[in-house]
Amino acid sequence: MTGFGVGWRPELAGALAERTDLRFVEVIAENIGLDGRAFAPGAPAPAELGVPVVVHGIGLSLGGAERPDPARLARLGAVAAAVGAPLVSEHVAFVRAGGYEAGHLLPVPYTRDALDVLVANIRIARAELPVPLALENVAALLRWPDDELEPADFLAELAERSGALLLVDVANLHGDMINHGVDPVEVFDRLPWENVAYLHVAGGVMRAGRYHDTHLHSVGAPQLTLLADAVGRFPPGQCAYLLERDGCYPPVEEFHAECDRVQAAAAAGAGRMPCSSR
Repeated sequence: MTGFGVGWRPELAGALAERTDLRFVEVIAENIGLDGRAFAPGAPAPAELGVPVVVHGIGLSLGGAERPDPARLARLGAVAAAVGAPLVSEHVAFVRAGGYEAGHLLPVPYTRDALDVLVANIRIARAELPVPLALENVAALLRWPDDELEPADFLAELAERSGALLLVDVANLHGDMINHGVDPVEVFDRLPWENVAYLHVAGGVMRAGRYHDTHLHSVGAPQLTLLADAVGRFPPGQCAYLLERDGCYPPVEEFHAECDRVQAAAAAGAGRMPCSSR
């Protein structure tokens, strides 16, 4: 899996079908049925685009103290099988505790204890999933006060100990830079790029001095700069990168223009000419 991808949403299905440069799409597992079709009435199946479909989970809560729910894990594997996914991705986060659902991806503390919990849960998940698992760094408005490890070291050790791949979200690192003073380039320098499966990029907005990873806004210049840097870390021709948009969908021509900007940034990072879009 290489090249340009987009997060598949029913509202974007028509626009995605118009693009000739699309190399893969990503679907939210919780929004797809076991027949491989979206729950949205009348929406086409993502596989109808004729490109690989990656399954992206948001509900396993791998960073929680409880072990992964067997039913959720079985369903995630079944959706991956239904769409013929080459891999599944999830988050370095938790979404529930003590029977309560947060409704949001909550960051884990960068501690040795949290790392041990994650590794154990990821090993359980990997044993049940039919395809490889990639783990995404999440956006965080707040950080835990007792962090012991730097983000890059935490992710690198997590990948090494769990055997999972990484999904690097450059927009989330942009948010960490603004909200927590993390240097994204320093993180890039310390990541094991041989274990990175693909990249995410998305737009966000500043509110009250904090960066919010909304996926509702266009990708900005800083995120595109980070994308170009990240793409350049891969061996030639081996990078996969994906644009996320989850609402406030722009007119089709504006969406295509944003896709083209993402393509151009990635091409600049790889030192090549951008692909033709349509």
